[in-house]
Formats: sequence, structure tokens, C-alpha cells
Amino acid sequence: MRIVIAGGHGKIALLLGAAAADRGDEVVGLVRNEAHLDDLRAAGVSGVVLDLESASVADVAGALTGADAVVFAAGAGPGSGAERKDTVDHRAAVLLADAAQRAGVPGYLLISSIGVDRVRDGATPSGVDEVFTAYLRAKLAAEEDLLARDGLRVSVLRPASLTDDPGTGSVRLAPDVDSGRVTRADVAAAVLGLVDRLVDGRAPAPVLGLAEGDVPVAEAVARA
Repeated sequence: MRIVIAGGHGKIALLLGAAAADRGDEVVGLVRNEAHLDDLRAAGVSGVVLDLESASVADVAGALTGADAVVFAAGAGPGSGAERKDTVDHRAAVLLADAAQRAGVPGYLLISSIGVDRVRDGATPSGVDEVFTAYLRAKLAAEEDLLARDGLRVSVLRPASLTDDPGTGSVRLAPDVDSGRVTRADVAAAVLGLVDRLVDGRAPAPVLGLAEGDVPVAEAVARA
């Protein structure tokens, strides 16, 4: 299988890429910074330098040729303002979907966030700062665009609060998960399993929340 990961140098993306490469998949990571290519190679991932904030659909589609699935793991990151939440977390995710459809990629997994329902219908959640509210709005807008498309199998994964602790191998994965915490390693394992389902046509529930739990990841993915 050929998997292309947008935001290939992120923490989840590197774990995902290494796991997929270890089992024999061809993995390509899209990154903005050429200096990150060595880290991708160390994980067994091929790197392509491509800035999703400025690239065209044709540019991105060229990098997706032959892919079985794409994973959007990019993000504006800490310290970025509300404007970049929109240009990366929303518009870059949409650009990747446009490119995936142009390139004939069948499956797309969007890593989103728990909490996006708090801003649905223009709501402003109390106790949440302006930038994080913008982040939730951007993620929700990306979800809504992707899930409305025909001809693209989409899975949206909303992880709970992320930690860098070692993976537990057990999670809770269901549409109604809306709180908790989860390790990035367990997120990567769940993403890989969900990608497998997208590629083989056994699409999981369109939107799934993920938190720590007591169900082995492979079993949780099979039930999703």
C-alpha cells in the first residue's frame, strides 16, 4: 500500500510513517521544511517538500500519484494565530482532498480534534481562547467539506487530549467519545488500522472519537 501523509514531520505522522514502513508499506511524507527530510528517512519514509499553504491542486496531485490513501496530519502548530488555523487546518485539508480526487486516491483520513462540536452553528464555547476557538472552527470546516464529497472515502478521527506517553495498545474508539486523553502512539496505531479499512472498502463510521480505553486497538478499529 502507498500512503501519503501531509504534515509528515509531526509527532503522530512520524510514528504512523514508521509503523507503516515497518510492515512494508510505501510511505511518503509531505513537509514544508527540507531540513526535516532526514528525520523522515530515519523513519523509513520518503519525503517531498511541498507547502500546502501555497501549493496548487496540480502540485499536490502530482505528489499523490499512485497513492491508496492520504492522511492529513498537518497543523498550524503552537504559537500560530487564528489566521493560520484557517489556512492550514481548514484550507490545506481541503486542498489535499481536491488533489486526492484529481489523482484518483480512494481514501482520505483527516486527523481532527475532540471538541469541534462546541463551535457548531457558530457557537462560541465559554472558557476557550480566541485562537483555540479558531482552531476548532477550522477543523469543523474541514470535516464538513470532506464529509460532503462524493467519490472519496473519508474517515474523520477526533483524538482526545494528546500525550507523549508510551502507547498502551488499548483505546476507546467510537462516535460518542468526546473527552479524555490518548497517547500519540495509540493515535498512530488507530490511524493505520482505519486507513486499512478505507483502502479495502470497509469504511468505518465517518466520524470517530478516540481516547484511552480498554479495547485493543485492532479490535476497536474492527468494530468502528
